[in-house]
Formats: sequence, C-alpha cells, structure tokens
Amino acid sequence: MNENYTLLNKIDSPGDLRRLKESDLQEVCSELRQMIIDVLSRHPGHLGASLGVVELTVALHYVFNTPTDRIVWDVGHQAYGHKILTGRRERFPTLRQLGGISGFPNPAESEYDAFIAGHASNSISAALGMATAFELNGERNRHVVAVIGDGSMTGGLAFEGLNNASNTPNNLLIILNDNDMAIDNNVGGISKYLVDITTSQTYNKVRYDAYRVLRKMNIIGEERRENILRFNNSLKALISRQHNLFEGFSIRYFGPMDGHNVLNLVQKLNDIKDMKGPKLLHIKTLKGKGFKPAEESAIEWHAPGPFDKETGKRIFTVDLNQPQLYQDVFGHTLVELAEKDDRIVGVTPAMPTGSSMCFMMKRFPDRAFDVGIAEGHAVTFSTGMAKEGKIPFCNIYSSFMQRAYDEVIHDTAIQKLPVVFCLDRAGIVGEDGATHQGVFDLAYLRPIPNLTIASPLNEVDLRNLMYTGYRSGVPFVIRYPRGKGELYDWQQPFEILPVGKGRKLKDGTDLAVLSIGAIGNIARKAIERAANEGVSAAHYDMIYLKPLDEEILHEVGKKFRRIITIENGVRMGGLGSAIAEFMTENGYTPKIQRIGVPDKFIEHGKIPELYKICGMDGESVFQLIIDNGPLGCSV
Repeated sequence: MNENYTLLNKIDSPGDLRRLKESDLQEVCSELRQMIIDVLSRHPGHLGASLGVVELTVALHYVFNTPTDRIVWDVGHQAYGHKILTGRRERFPTLRQLGGISGFPNPAESEYDAFIAGHASNSISAALGMATAFELNGERNRHVVAVIGDGSMTGGLAFEGLNNASNTPNNLLIILNDNDMAIDNNVGGISKYLVDITTSQTYNKVRYDAYRVLRKMNIIGEERRENILRFNNSLKALISRQHNLFEGFSIRYFGPMDGHNVLNLVQKLNDIKDMKGPKLLHIKTLKGKGFKPAEESAIEWHAPGPFDKETGKRIFTVDLNQPQLYQDVFGHTLVELAEKDDRIVGVTPAMPTGSSMCFMMKRFPDRAFDVGIAEGHAVTFSTGMAKEGKIPFCNIYSSFMQRAYDEVIHDTAIQKLPVVFCLDRAGIVGEDGATHQGVFDLAYLRPIPNLTIASPLNEVDLRNLMYTGYRSGVPFVIRYPRGKGELYDWQQPFEILPVGKGRKLKDGTDLAVLSIGAIGNIARKAIERAANEGVSAAHYDMIYLKPLDEEILHEVGKKFRRIITIENGVRMGGLGSAIAEFMTENGYTPKIQRIGVPDKFIEHGKIPELYKICGMDGESVFQLIIDNGPLGCSV
C-alpha cells in the first residue's frame, strides 16, 4: 500500500468511492493519475489514453451504480483508471504480465468489465444490446453507458450502432471522448450556455412534461417524436451556429464540455442519466493529461515503454547490433519500391507509426493514406485503386484484418485485383493478449480462392516477397511477426520468389520438419541441436501457404514416415492442416505432428513465455524432434 495515496488506498470498489464527499473527488483524480504514471513508468502499457479520462472515470463510477449499471469502454487503452477503482488497485503493477491483469477490460477478469474491449468501435452496439435487454426484462432502473473515443468513431460499426440506437427503445448514454478530432468547436459563451441549459433537470422536466401533454391531446404521437427531436437539435445548431454529425440521428446531443472538470462532470451526468431515450454527451479531453511530455506528444506517449516519471525521459535499451524491426523493413522497402514505380500507393487503418507506413507518408505524402480505424474500408479503398491501375500495399495488423474478411472476399479476391496485403503483428504478439494475437490469418485466409499467401523466414525474404507481390498482378498476402528480424545486412537487391515454391534448408534422414515464416528460425536452431544428439531432421521452409509447393510435399511424403509442421498461428486450419490434407489426398500415410497455437485464446505475457505455453519455444521443438528420432521412436 502506497502511503502517498491517502484516498485511493481506501477505494477497493466503486461503492467506496461513492461514499466520499464530492469535494474529495479532485484529490482522488490526482492520486489516480499519479498511480497510473508511477506504475506505467516501470511496467509499460498504454499511458496517454488512460490519463486523459481520469476525471471521466471517477465521475462515471461516482454517479452510476456499477456493476449493476454497465460501463462499456471502447478500446481498453483508456480503462486503466477503471481497473484501479474496481478492486484491482493492488494488482495493477501486474498489468499485461503473464498471470497478471489484462491491458483491456475483460468480463472474465472482473464483473465491472461489462464487455471485452480490444478492437475499436464496438462499444455503442454492445451497450445498445445491453440497454435493449434491460428494457425487455423490465429492468428500467439500470443504466448503460458507452464510452467511445473520437478515433473509434471512424469505424463503421460505431455508426451502425448509432443508427440503430435512434430507432430502438432504449435509454443508452453515449459519451464521446474527443481528444483530437474537432467534431464540434467550442465557441465559448453560447456553447457553455447550451450545455448548462440543455442538461439541467428543470429544463428537461419541462420539456418532457410538455411532450406528454401534447401527446395526450393527440397533437403529437410517438411516430413524430423523432422528427421533433431532430427539430430540437437543428434549433440548437441554429442558435449556436454549430453543427455536429449527430443531428441526423434521433439522439439527444449535449456538449461539448470540459472533460477534466470532475465536479462538473458529476453534475451533468446526474442531470442526464435518467432522461428517456438515447443521448450523447460530448466531452473534450487532452490525451496524456497531467504528464507534460505525454500532453505534448500524444503519439510518442501512447505506449511509451519504461520512463523516468520525474524527468519525463523515456528509457531505451537500444542495442545497435540488433537487427531491424520487421515493420521498419517493410516501411523502408515500400519507399524503395515506390521510388521505382509511381503506381505504388500505401494504405493503413490508423497505424502509420506502428506499421512504419510513416516512411512512405513522409517521402510520398500524396501516395500514402491513413484511413482511420476502418479496416473494411481500407481493403475496399485499396481494391478500388487497384481497379484503376494502382498497386496498393495495404498494411493492417493481423488481428485487425479479421474485421475486413468480407471485403477481402467480395471486393478483392472475386475480382482478382492486385492488392498486396501486408499483415503486421502476425502470430503471437505478447502483452496485448487474446484480442491482439494475430494467430488466425493463415487459417481464415487459406480457403479464399485467388489469394496468394506467403510468410518470410527473414528480412530479405520480406523484401523479396514485397517485390514478388508488386510484380504478381494478383491479390497477394504477406504476413510477418512483431519484433526484430534475424539479419543485419538485409538491404539486398530484389529478386522474385517463385510463387508456390519453397526451399530445402537442410537434408535429413529421420524425419522432416516443415515450417512457414520467421518461426522457422526456432526450428532451424532446434534441428541443429538435435543433430548433435544424433537425430537427422530435414528442414523445409515452405514460404507459401497458398499455393503449396507440391513438389516438396511429394518428396517428403515418399521419403519420410514422420513429419513435424511448425507455424506461428493456430494449428487448426493452417499449414499443418494443409499438409495433412495433401498427404491424405495423395495416399501418403506419415505420422504428422503439428506445432502451433492450440484451440484456445492465448492470454497476455511476454512472447517467449507464450511460445512456451503453446509448445512453440526452442526447447519444446527440440524435444519433439528428439522424440521423433530413431531412439524416441523405438521406445
């Protein structure tokens, strides 16, 4: 227990918070903000977003009766304060560590986490479903709040939820946390006046009583209520000379207001929480609030790693002798290719820095596009450009590509248009946990006709696959892992890697190991170690999952009775499944053992720890090779 947190140490649940005086809330906010800074300086996580919603978090749990009332967070980056206030204060230093608390809300972890929150834009739809269920159950005294950031509002699912909220009976409250995008400009006095008057209990009681009287007199009916609400929004816009995108929905709009005034937030939330029908409160916040370096550079301090909380300096453990990150190899290679051909364009959904598309944006700003958190749009936008002669490199994190599955099939693959999909963070990614592990792409993309699917063993292969994809003229998928590569001298001249052709890395007599992607390097080291123990294993790097190198597979099927497959993805449906299918269909009957992610969601932790859990670490691979060698098989 930290003696610096005199109030926070007494809060083991929101019930404890609600027993405090309103005058104590500012101190709670100060202590909560300091705890987040203190812990994250030593245990890295997403800093800026949670600092920006400290006052909102305190106000929400003070006003609403959680967990009976539901708070649905959109993306858990902003929910660290929520975790601290809901019984996880003492465990907060275990954030994102194996066996510790998750970096995102998860109902399996706490009853206060109303819904899973790892991918953006799902909060409004989920919260609307809960609010509607409460209506159907007759539980009209229960409240539901969706907290969504302005960045998440670019996702199509958010707008689908808004549209449905306007015509479904519910009392949903949506809080728009606006910390960057100017949806509405605060123009001072009139804006503040409108916030005050339209959120006051007196104003809304008079307004609602008038509505009931008019309805009783049959002057208006329920079917005309939406038109009146739209008129009310338009009247407010006329008076304030402001317009916002919510006017087209039958949703009551309040704001914008200061999201860092906790007492004012408490007052406004109390004023509007019992209003009937869907409503939206727009608050303005500063990402990184209360920590000057994070306020001044939101992108850099989104997830800064370790830092000195006193000086604000980030602590880097840079080893100049380490290989490049795969994402940087992608970014620099894309610029090289773009310099050779002006048909090449780059597209990313809100991850220009994380994917290193920023290099392309700096070199060719007119040919690189950040489309916001909108993966489906990114795919179809890229395909539209391909239809008119461009060659798009569409870079999406593997786990986020799941959100664009229909677009890949319907828009890209059926038309066989030449989009090069570069799936970053493929495979186990570590501390972000189950919502971010990019382990499904090989399995969910393999059944789609017209796709070519490949994965590089190292950085040179990544460059060459990008070059091959650029020259292929077909939909081309390249998936590569998070983190550093294997090589130092990776900027080699480009060469085409023939589609559907793998390579033998080592010959052997006892068994065959077939791998795809960078995890093949773990296999390579295990095979070398096994050779010292007298086990001779052949090693084949398949490179392509689709089409498979059938020449290699016939060679393996004829020569070996034991096969091990290795992939950084789910075992079900990926490389191992594809090879098993081939062997069965061609009359080969080897014993096949598949190394990959088992049929379960993988928690958060360091990548080596998670590899071990999945049996994908070097020791596990080595032991399986030994077990399939001559001695192991004779036992």
